[in-house]
Amino acid sequence: MTQTLPYGSWPSPLSARDVAAGSRPVDAGRYVGDDIWWLERLPAENGRSAVRRLTADAAARGDEPETVLPAPWDVRSRVHEYGGAAWTTDATGSLFFVHGGDQRVWRGGVGVEPVPLTPEDPRARYADLVLAAGRLLAVREVHAGAPVPRRDIVAIPLDGSGGTDPARLTSVVAGSDFLAAPRVSPDGRRLAWIAWDHPDMPWDASELRVGDLDALGSVESWRTLAGGPGVSVLQPEWVSDREILHSSDRTGRWNLDRTDLDGRSVAVAPADADTGGPLWNLGARWFAPLADGRVLAVRTDGADVLVVIDGDDLRGLPADASSRLLLGDVRGTRVLFSGSGSSTLGGLWEVDLDDAAPVPRLVRGTVDESPDAAWLPVAQELTFDGAHGPVHAFAYPPTNPDAAAPDGELPPYLLLAHGGPTAHASGGAAMDVAFFTSRGIGVLDVNYGGSTGYGRAYRERLRGQWGVVDRDDMIAAAAGIAAAGVADADRLAIRGGSAGGWTVLCALTAGDVFAAGISRYGVADLRALAADTHDFEARYLDGLVGPYPEAEAVYVERSPLTHLDRFTTPMLIEQGTEDPVVPPAQSEAVRDALAARGVAHAYLAFEGESHGFRRAETIVASLEAELSFLGQVLDFSPAGAPVLPLEGELRDR
Repeated sequence: MTQTLPYGSWPSPLSARDVAAGSRPVDAGRYVGDDIWWLERLPAENGRSAVRRLTADAAARGDEPETVLPAPWDVRSRVHEYGGAAWTTDATGSLFFVHGGDQRVWRGGVGVEPVPLTPEDPRARYADLVLAAGRLLAVREVHAGAPVPRRDIVAIPLDGSGGTDPARLTSVVAGSDFLAAPRVSPDGRRLAWIAWDHPDMPWDASELRVGDLDALGSVESWRTLAGGPGVSVLQPEWVSDREILHSSDRTGRWNLDRTDLDGRSVAVAPADADTGGPLWNLGARWFAPLADGRVLAVRTDGADVLVVIDGDDLRGLPADASSRLLLGDVRGTRVLFSGSGSSTLGGLWEVDLDDAAPVPRLVRGTVDESPDAAWLPVAQELTFDGAHGPVHAFAYPPTNPDAAAPDGELPPYLLLAHGGPTAHASGGAAMDVAFFTSRGIGVLDVNYGGSTGYGRAYRERLRGQWGVVDRDDMIAAAAGIAAAGVADADRLAIRGGSAGGWTVLCALTAGDVFAAGISRYGVADLRALAADTHDFEARYLDGLVGPYPEAEAVYVERSPLTHLDRFTTPMLIEQGTEDPVVPPAQSEAVRDALAARGVAHAYLAFEGESHGFRRAETIVASLEAELSFLGQVLDFSPAGAPVLPLEGELRDR
């Protein structure tokens, strides 16, 4: 029987612990013999990342997957701080991986004690691992005291000799601040890779380079085949000895190009959508060439779709797959991919493109048991008018099959500002969203200007305007959803982490459209960020704000910490104590400003957490705190939530 209860107080079977259990991201996976292997984060084991496998026999029996390496092995790279492609395998099941504890490359396997393949060196990190021609290639990053770490593509011998002798490692190519995606041609004669230099980020400008490999396996000279100023190229894949399939946004959208060794490019099925995204994590794949010439590709224009490109023929794949899609390994016509759908929680999927009805099957979900679809809200894609142009968003309405609100009541809404700021929300089902919507709290996931997924012009709207366009777009979305009669204008809250936390702080110091704010490790001081942040993002602010120190006056004016007198909105601040990107001092300064003005607030410092929360207990504590905080500020009583003590005074709006 349906109960009539105020929004925000609906009883829900989805607990914060359920969300934490579903916070085990999986990557897009690999085929190893008849098995499928993948990387999975284990929140219950202090957030370590482990390679897991499902054998064909275990899959047939419905057994649980096996963990290839026990604790404390943690497969995680810190190249660029965000890592990526920290593991690979050969056909026999040898596992090559970067251990998070020392950043060395190791070789192990099922029942095989790992042995080091790279020497002990606290300055060195590795990522983007790929096996080619009997060697293991990787991007190496060496922090040797210079302002910019030294980076190159390195070849690592498989016999373990490099574990004790650094001279056994071969530097294949360098010559730029950043390198990614090393790929050896089928005949073994050439290497292709992506490169870019400060002050560009890889989505601003990058190059596809190719060089001949000499007898020692190094590149003596190289040439640029595609990309350059104002063009971003991604994911080179050799499709013959002389042709590379890659993504380029030379037309304003990341589309596929087929480029030969003379630099001649032919567009492959161009579309007003993106096959590509921001290269925060190395190894990301948005398309997968098949041996028969077909290509499976992700296309993004708001939501993601999977398409099969066969010459001039193009067809969509009938799958509930629309969010955070990335492709993995290919075997014949079978393809692995990760992501979620509009009503399907995330996971690792497999599809055979030659099936009569190619419906993906779930290999490994992000949750052990998905809630009934009745509890999962289906996102509605919305567009609002903003001062800088259209603002795209996905709205998740309050959804609970057992509860309804009194007639005439409008729900509170939590607006999400993603990080990056080049990230992208694409409207997929998610447990953390359902945690709020099942209790009668709507969620609006906003792709403010600067977001990817809508073309280069949309993401460049933020150029020089970070802290202005994103702030204004969040405010426009809040005003739009209230004006549409969807949300209670007096009960709007905003939450974001990292760059999204910056947007939260900027929005809260710009006006009073939001009744509450939640900042997770949010940037508060641009000058401190420019001085303290790691090298990958060291010049990011050149494009987002302006070069420093030439634009120092803008840095000061934009920073929320410059306007401490404007912090008048109740706020929950969450911060990892070991965050190298946004040090705790920035969040503590915001806390102190709120305390000095007597504004209601809470500050939660999570020991051992870095830039992003990985541990199950942290995820549980933060979600429960957020729910209690919203209830106290937005005037509803969440069922069964522990009360978060607030400092300061709650005042009437």
